[in-house]
Order: sequence, then structure tokens, then C-alpha cells
Amino acid sequence: MSDILIGLKTDVFTREQMARLRGSAGERHVSFTTDEAEQRRVIDSVEIAAARIKRDIIFAAPNLRWFQQWNAGVDWVQRYSPDTEIRFTLTNMSGIHAIPIAEHVFGYLLAFTRWLPAAYRTQYTRQWVHPVQEREIIELADKTMVLVGVGAIGSRVAEIARAFDMRVIGVRNHPERSNRNVEKIVGPTDLTTVLSEADFVVVTAPGTNETYRMFGEAEFRAMKETAYFINIGRGKIVDQTALVRALREGWIRGAGLDVCDPEPLPESSSLWDMENVIITAHYAGNTSRYNERAIDLFLDNLERYVNGAELRNVVDVKQGY
Repeated sequence: MSDILIGLKTDVFTREQMARLRGSAGERHVSFTTDEAEQRRVIDSVEIAAARIKRDIIFAAPNLRWFQQWNAGVDWVQRYSPDTEIRFTLTNMSGIHAIPIAEHVFGYLLAFTRWLPAAYRTQYTRQWVHPVQEREIIELADKTMVLVGVGAIGSRVAEIARAFDMRVIGVRNHPERSNRNVEKIVGPTDLTTVLSEADFVVVTAPGTNETYRMFGEAEFRAMKETAYFINIGRGKIVDQTALVRALREGWIRGAGLDVCDPEPLPESSSLWDMENVIITAHYAGNTSRYNERAIDLFLDNLERYVNGAELRNVVDVKQGY
């Protein structure tokens, strides 16, 4: 019987989760370690691996049949080994980020519409300044959001948008797949057409060959001058030079960026100095409940694996999601 390697410490598991793990593992030996040297020492006997394990260790595992990675993005596979056939099943954590990322998106939207960054700046200088004197305070209600990517995260964003009485237009590869919180869904070829309707453009799409530089000069010029651009997908989806120009020359009003290209964003980037930009360092998906949800998904998949059932979140490596 082969082993299970988990790149976590045991203290992140609750007693109930540990009992589920032991029950599903059966006679398989379970190793918990975040130590790279120890992971390399045991990897030859590993059938199932999960959580935080270096990519080269995963690719070097001769008997690995399934790897449960601990985040959603899988663009690392092609970056690490574009010509290597993946011999194991790869599953990801798609879906568990939906709640924190959706809340992060609306943190951006409310910060922009209520002019909170400007309020922070005047607070630091101890000035009582009412932003309405210089800026328009707008409501989210009745505004249009163009949502690029209507997967688990996008669906949660759309649900909250509808609670704010916003109109949502979706853009996805399969526009025939409807969503009850999205008024209409179009394919990527219709992106520039619907961008002209957007008060807010929110990108939740994954980083793939198809989404690479999906937003460039033509797309930003298609947007309203009063529109805001929010990207929590991947930095490479955006031509950052075009975005800087759009913000500088007033093609769009502002941008909220949790992802950039490259990351970390260089100190020399013009984006740091722009008052109409909010930058967060790729932490939109972070939450104190992350490991709790990730472990539950892994344990559910482990039960499916040992029972020969279909796994959740199996990744199509060629598609990139």
C-alpha cells in the first residue's frame, strides 16, 4: 500500500477532520510535513499528495496518482513543465475562495464609490473634508457590472451584485450556461461590445492561453470614462502598459488590482503613485477559514478516491482550469 503525503502540520486539522482522514486512509501511511527535505525523502512511496509541496517534488514522484493542490490557479503546470505529460490527476481548490474574493471585490467597489481612499488621506492630515465638494458620490444600485468569468467566484460576485440591485452581464467561454443572477451572458468575442455598458468591469477569469492579454488598449477604450476596472483573476490577463495609459489619460476612472504582471509589482511601477488605483498584494482569497474549507474539500475528495468515485475540481491541464 502506498503513502499519503500532506504538506501541512497536524495542528491545522480538527479532531473530527483527523478522524475522517484516518478512516479514509485505511492502511495507507500518512505523513504530515512542511519540511522540503523530508518530503523529498518519502516522495517515492507517495500515491496521494496534498497541500504545500514544491512543484519539482510533485513532478519527481514516481508513483503519484493524485495531487490535491491547495489553491485554485493551475497555470504553474505549463510554466513549470510545458512539454511534460501529467501522469497524475490534479485537483484544485476552485470554489473555496468565492466568499472572501467576492467580499474583496465589493471592498474595492465601495471604496471607490464612497471615495474612501481620499477620506483616508485627509484623515491622516487631520482635515475635515467632505468629498462631495470635489467628487461625485455614486450608488451601486442600478449600475451595470460586466463580469468576466462566471465560475464559482464570479457566481458569488453576481449574487452579491444582485443584492445591491446591480445589473450583471457575464462573459464566459460557454455563454449557453445561464446563471440566475446574471441578466445575460456573452462569449469572449462580444467582450468589447458589452464593455461599453459597464460601470464596473470585474475580472475573475483564470490565467490561460485564451485569457492572456484579454484586456488591452481596445478593451479599455471601449469602456466608459466613468468606469472602474477590477482584476482579481491573473495579472497576465491585462496589458499593464495599456492599463497605466488608460488610467493616466482618463479612458477609465480607476482600477482595483489584487493581481499584477509581474508580481511583486516593481517599486518603479507608475501604478503605485496613482490616486485612482487601489493595489492589494494578491490576498483577495485569504481568509481565516481557508484551511478549514480546504481540508474539508480534500477529505471529501479522499473519500471519493478510495471509493472509486469521481473527484471534485479535476483540472483540465490543457485548458488551464
